[in-house]
Order: sequence, then structure tokens, then C-alpha cells
Amino acid sequence: MKICLIAPTYLPARRANTIQVMKMAQAMTALGHEVLVTVPGKSPEGHAPDWNKLANQYGLQHQFRVDWLPVYSWMRRYDYGYQAVKYARANNADLIYTRLPQAAGLASFLKFPTIFELHNFPQARRFQFLLKLFLKGSGARRLVLITHALRDDLFPMIDSYISNIDTIVAPDGVDLERYLDIPPPAVARNQLSLQERFTVGYTGHLYPGRGVELILMLATRLPEINFLLVGGNPDDVASLRTEAENANLKNVHLTGFVPNAELARYQAASDILLMPYQRKVAASSGGDISRYLSPMKLFEYMASERPIISSDLPVLQETLNQENAILLSPDEIAAWVSAIQELQSDACRRDKLARQARKDVQNYSWQSRAERILKGM
Repeated sequence: MKICLIAPTYLPARRANTIQVMKMAQAMTALGHEVLVTVPGKSPEGHAPDWNKLANQYGLQHQFRVDWLPVYSWMRRYDYGYQAVKYARANNADLIYTRLPQAAGLASFLKFPTIFELHNFPQARRFQFLLKLFLKGSGARRLVLITHALRDDLFPMIDSYISNIDTIVAPDGVDLERYLDIPPPAVARNQLSLQERFTVGYTGHLYPGRGVELILMLATRLPEINFLLVGGNPDDVASLRTEAENANLKNVHLTGFVPNAELARYQAASDILLMPYQRKVAASSGGDISRYLSPMKLFEYMASERPIISSDLPVLQETLNQENAILLSPDEIAAWVSAIQELQSDACRRDKLARQARKDVQNYSWQSRAERILKGM
């Protein structure tokens, strides 16, 4: 099957949504489909970027076609949606798969077979209109929702529109094969030239609500433990580094951006991995995503076979439980300190949590996700 995957935003970029787009394109390619990815705007190099650079940034092994389509910023992606649907028709695509509501609504209205993936509740009226346009259109084939929490909140609004369309919940995924032979923590630290010391890690962006303030508080109370923070935009990294230096924290190491292809080794270098989301979590575009998020690092952490300490947000408990992670209130700093100390002194418990997480993540590969989403198409 020839699939046109319409990306919702420009790439290459360091946003999580671009990683998700590229991982899904790779998964569909691995399943034997021909995938055409469209991207809004101009290629940053004036032509298609070197595939090896894209592969390194996004951790890709299977190549697929990527084309950039011209857009005007003031058109709010409506022109891009039109251009992308037109592109899909011109290239004889059998199916459109997208997270872009402007493309999903138009394609379905024009009777083009379409799968629409939704990651957040559409607050704006124009996005609610586009969702309903998709659902009422003859091209709607499947609605994919990122979490059960989103499904539960969304269904009262769209219940009368979904009688003739499949709706499935599909959390994000992970490249399981990249975590098959990761080294033990001490070996990974040596490979990365990191200090040999018990290490607590965090990977991902440093946006508000991700819990980096909590991590600094933990570093203050646990000076004998190293805290490894991997990722973040340059300005955010610089700001956090200054904050750590002002607090005289010698046990905080910030790497800045690390390509996805190299991320597993940094996660392997940690004895414990943290996911300290706060009650409100900012996305790259702003807004609060705490109610519906399905973070990719959650599944990477589980695949890395390291014990996880996570905030107890209800949506995270769709995947995590007391058997595969330690779940704590993000407001109780003392509980986080105690949990880290207890795991540091109890290797058996660390191993038990890690092995259960690794077992549970087997159902969350990108390829199995793509296979489920495309089933019957």
C-alpha cells in the first residue's frame, strides 16, 4: 500500500512530534508499505537533507521519501493541508495518515481514504469543526487516539459522528531492537566518559512542567548521587546550567541535545530513570498536555530495563503501575528522595522493577503500533 504521511509541522526539528512522525513512517516502511512523508515549508538546506543526518537525528534504519511543500504562515496550515492532499492524489497514494486536522478534514470530505491521529482535545472551534468534517466525510477510515483519557473526554462530543468509523487507542511506542544489547550502567558511563558514580537520569525536553526544578531539589538533597539530564533546547539548557551553578551543584550534568540514534546509551548510563512530570505540563507549542500525554521516553525508559520513578499522573498509569515503576506525587519531594535512596541500597528491587517494565513494554513497539493502526486497510 502507498501511504502519504502528512507531517503536522516542519522538520528536521527537535520537537517530539517530529520524532513520532518519523518513527511511524519507518514502522510503516518496515511493514512493507511505500511511505511518502510531506513536510510544510522549505527544506532547511534548499534540498532534501542528507539521509544519514536525518537517520542519526531520528534514529532511523529504513529509508523513505520526504518532500517539502510550500506554505504561507498566515494561512494557518490550511494551504498546506490542501497541498498535501493534492500531493497524495498526484502520487496515487492509497491512504492518507496524518495528525494535521486541516488535512484530515479536507481529505475525508474529498472522499480520500484517511486515518486521523489525535493527541489532544480540540479546544478551538475551528479544530472541532475540522474533526467533525473528518468524521462526517466519506474518506474517514479510522480515528486514532493517543490515550484512553482522551477517548473518554472526546467521545461525548463526537459520539453521534462515529457510528461508521473505527476508533482505537494507540499510545506511543519504542524501537525495541535498539535496546536489545545496551550495556550495564557502569559500562555505558565509561563509554560516554561520565563519572563512575551512582547515577539518576532524565531524558527529554526541559519545558515547564517536565520536573527539572524537582530534579535540582533532589540533587541538592542527594549530593553523593549524580544527576544526568539529557536533551533540551540550548536556551533551556543554558538557563538550567546557570541555576545549577548558582546553587553550587557539582552533581548535575547537562548534555544538551543528543540525537535519537544515540539516546539509548545515555539512558543505559543511568541506574534509575526519572519522569517527574508536574500537574501542568507544557508542550513545545504551549498549552497544558498533562491530561492526555503519552511520552515516548516512558516506553524508552521501560525498554532500557532501568527502574523508573514517575509522577503519579492518572494518564501515565494507563501504562505504569506499582509492579513496573514507583509512582509518587510530584509535590512530595521527601518521597522522591526516599525512593531514590531505597533503590540505591536495594539492587534486587531495582532489578525486579526493571525486568517487569521491560516485559510490559513488549507490546509497545512502533511496528506493532503501525500494524494495529493499519489493520484491515
